[in-house]
Amino acid sequence: MYTIFNEDFSLDYTLDCGQVFRWDYIDGWWVGVVAGHFARLRQDSMTGEVTVDSYLSKEFFESYFRFDDDLEYILAEVNKDEFMNEAIRKYQGLRLIRQDPWECLISYMLATAWNIPNIKRGISQLCERYGHELDFGFYSFPDPESLAYACDEDLLQCKLGFRGGRIVDAAVEVGTGDLDLGELFEMDYNTAKQRLMELKGIGEKVADCILLFAYGKLEAFPVDTHVEQVVKNVYGDHEFFKGNATKSKIGDWGRMYFGEYCGYAQQYFFYQKRMEGL
Repeated sequence: MYTIFNEDFSLDYTLDCGQVFRWDYIDGWWVGVVAGHFARLRQDSMTGEVTVDSYLSKEFFESYFRFDDDLEYILAEVNKDEFMNEAIRKYQGLRLIRQDPWECLISYMLATAWNIPNIKRGISQLCERYGHELDFGFYSFPDPESLAYACDEDLLQCKLGFRGGRIVDAAVEVGTGDLDLGELFEMDYNTAKQRLMELKGIGEKVADCILLFAYGKLEAFPVDTHVEQVVKNVYGDHEFFKGNATKSKIGDWGRMYFGEYCGYAQQYFFYQKRMEGL
């Protein structure tokens, strides 16, 4: 065991806010699988230190939780109004997570038209069937080759619905090299987004989630029903919309209004909406 620390970090908010799906809070610990390893984490409410029980290194988790982000500066940049200020004040310390591109791609393809409990269940089923068993009955995330050869009968057991065929198609593209996930890091936001949207089952929201959470493209502004409701209710009279607040236009507005760190703004009021409603 060892500890990590950043004075501007909340483990609870970061792992509970809905950006990642393989962590659960059990008996005072956040328990999950990351980078092919089982891990347990908990934060001391007095000191802010996070105890880590994992074979993964201290440097890994500092990168995973984006301790290199100057969160104070970023939140000051997106703190444009009273509503945003309240979300920042209540959930200070929520950080974006630097996720593995392959796992993030498949996870958010599975997230289409599903709530978080169903997403977590689907991923768990997929890992148990196609991953490798780790400690305490946990399983690694399946690699592209394993999913590329998944048969329909096995996928049916995972109860993924229409999502099953789509993730197999994506696995084939990644496994054959037709989609080089590494190349997306080098692309600008718009080019990377268009490349992802060439995959069946990836629209603007899913592409933005992948680019924000796996590729660190902080100008991504995912628009799901929560974000759509927030923007229409709080910002719907903004002249940018002119009475036409489509999801695509909301994404453009988020980039215009909050600027280059709009992905952080999105995650703060997404979480506030999930926790408190409007």
